[in-house]
Amino acid sequence: MEITAIIIAIFFFVLGIIGTIIPGMPGPFFVFTGMVLYGLMTDFAGLTVLFFIFQGIGVLLVFTVDYVAAGIGTKKFGGSPYAIWGAIIGLLLGIFTPGFVGILIGPFIGAFLGEIIKGLPADKALRSGFGTIAGLAGGLFVKFFIEAVMIGWFFYAILT
Repeated sequence: MEITAIIIAIFFFVLGIIGTIIPGMPGPFFVFTGMVLYGLMTDFAGLTVLFFIFQGIGVLLVFTVDYVAAGIGTKKFGGSPYAIWGAIIGLLLGIFTPGFVGILIGPFIGAFLGEIIKGLPADKALRSGFGTIAGLAGGLFVKFFIEAVMIGWFFYAILT
């Protein structure tokens, strides 16, 4: 039964990693689900309440990284609060756009429009938009790192 549980957990981990890239798929939720299913199938052997509390915090962190990363990237490229709020709104709207394009184009357009509303020229507004994309790209690496730590801790917990 434990081998089956590990295989199911790994399936959900892979699905979670894929979901981190594909918009609309809750990647960290799948990673967490794999851990819970493993726990249910093995009477939570090696997995404590504290383990799941920290894993839940990891899930919340991964979900918030996109918003924070878009804001940081926008700010680093000289974006104003208008661009940051535009990027966040664009990201929220971009999630509902099919495909990966919405998750990049939404924040880009949001930051750009935020700066245009503020009254900046188009070239400076474009710079803020590109900063948003840079922030999202950096955020993707952070999300992968957090998920790798979560998965690594899972295997450490069940194998020791």
